Amino acid sequence: MEQKWVVFQLEENAYGIDVQSVRSIERLIPITRIPNAASYVKGVINLRGVVTPVIDLRARLGFETVEETEETRIIIATLEHGDAGFIVDRANEVVESTDVRIEPLSEQKQEDASYLTAVAKGEQQLFSLIEPNRLFEDIVHA
Repeated sequence: MEQKWVVFQLEENAYGIDVQSVRSIERLIPITRIPNAASYVKGVINLRGVVTPVIDLRARLGFETVEETEETRIIIATLEHGDAGFIVDRANEVVESTDVRIEPLSEQKQEDASYLTAVAKGEQQLFSLIEPNRLFEDIVHA
């Protein structure tokens, strides 16, 4: 069965999320802060009448925070507990499974980053596959 992933960037690192999980990719819009939220929780947005939580994926994954640019996007993903968004540096492209080889992560890598599921390797690209539900687990279960 063919799979597709939306590939996005954080610094020079590329990540992929299953295209079936992606509801939309939005330009940065005003975000309402939530008091006492985790440092990586940016707040909520009103997206077409639906209040959607948003996290800063850079902060969530331990990258240094930078100023947003024209390329900054919010990827809205459909998760087990509803829609949520995460801010990325840029969303690049959609890649098909026929263009890459999927390799499982080592046990150590899985322990260090439970949100990663595998690595996709193509002729000129390499990106880590993310399970978006795992990025929001501690928010949902808090």
